Amino acid sequence: MELPKDPNILVSMINMKLRDGNYDSLSDLCLSLGLDENELKLRLEAAGFSYMPEIRQFR
Repeated sequence: MELPKDPNILVSMINMKLRDGNYDSLSDLCLSLGLDENELKLRLEAAGFSYMPEIRQFR
């Protein structure tokens, strides 16, 4: 899956999938979509977002 280059669109897309999909965790989402979880986290952290596992959301 090709991810959006804009970090704001990316975080919105990932949060929407975590909220609306049948994913128990970010790891589950990444595995399902064939994404590298660490790469995704690094990319979003570079844009100022951090993952909050207790609410399954980047903020």
